[in-house]
Amino acid sequence: MTISIKTSAEIEEMRPACRLAGEVLDYIEPFVKPGITTEELDRLCHLYMVDVQGCIPAPLNYAPPGYQPYPKSICASINHQVCHGVPNDRLLKKSDIVNLDITTIKNGWHGDTSRMFIVGEASILAKRLARVTHECLWIGISQVRPGARLGAIGSAIQRHAEANGFSVVREFCGHGIGRNFHEEPQVLHYGKANEGPILEPGMTFTIEPMINAGKAAISELSDGWTIVTKDRSLSAQWEHTVYVTATGVEVLTLSSGAPPCPDSIRIQA
Repeated sequence: MTISIKTSAEIEEMRPACRLAGEVLDYIEPFVKPGITTEELDRLCHLYMVDVQGCIPAPLNYAPPGYQPYPKSICASINHQVCHGVPNDRLLKKSDIVNLDITTIKNGWHGDTSRMFIVGEASILAKRLARVTHECLWIGISQVRPGARLGAIGSAIQRHAEANGFSVVREFCGHGIGRNFHEEPQVLHYGKANEGPILEPGMTFTIEPMINAGKAAISELSDGWTIVTKDRSLSAQWEHTVYVTATGVEVLTLSSGAPPCPDSIRIQA
């Protein structure tokens, strides 16, 4: 496993892509209402990224080995969809929850983030799942500091999710990021705290827990991309791109409109 260690100059070059990714979510939030389609949300985000921000939507035509090119500029995963939901003409309705996943490319660097949106008034379970998953994200981030093991992130996330009666998706994980969309290391959202490589200043990666209200098992839809819970229970995901600093962690995709770290969680900057 070769993990890219970015220099201070490279981190500065990467910052704009991460900032822009977060700002796309700030921009699109007012549009996430009953009656809009995820295809329209994709169109609006695409135009904003290309025409306003002057960046490239990384998912569009992305084709890792074994996959057909991804056809849209964002991922939009609704209710029991876990991740990689392909925007389409389905109308959002009151009580839906939807994850919008944004990855931008600016000057050759990537920024990756996602956020949960509650459409209208969701159920108590849906709101609780979204809240606990957001806590899982920040609990994972709170483990990041030089000298810590990568496994501490997943261990802390798994412990919090399962303590609240939820399950952690195993098949998908966070990932290193920089000049490439996906780099080493793989950042699991479960596991043992004393396992994995030691974190070093200059590492950049995503933390993006996918938490299910039911069982952890998943399946893939016929479009070849959209992942759903096998038992059709609700799923939620939050994501940030983080940077291991000399003393702790910095969240590179944190934007002015992003929900902040919960007060109960302490981050070592």
